Amino acid sequence: MPASPQPPRLRSHVLRALIEVAFIIFLFYSNLLMGEFNRSNGHGKTLAVALADIFTITNFSIAILAATIAYLVFEHLRKQL
Repeated sequence: MPASPQPPRLRSHVLRALIEVAFIIFLFYSNLLMGEFNRSNGHGKTLAVALADIFTITNFSIAILAATIAYLVFEHLRKQL
């Protein structure tokens, strides 16, 4: 069996980071979706319209930046404790 190009430990750290960042992004978008329905009180607002309103390049950029910062802060706190 050929050796893998990356050590398994590095791969697991990268996978863990991706999963944590993806979860933070999920929380960000679910919060935006709840806000869309609360702001409009749901009158005539469909799920498709709300999703179209929140999935923008600006929101995605904010989500990536916030998730990366949050991951770095939590990783720093994990190493200190």
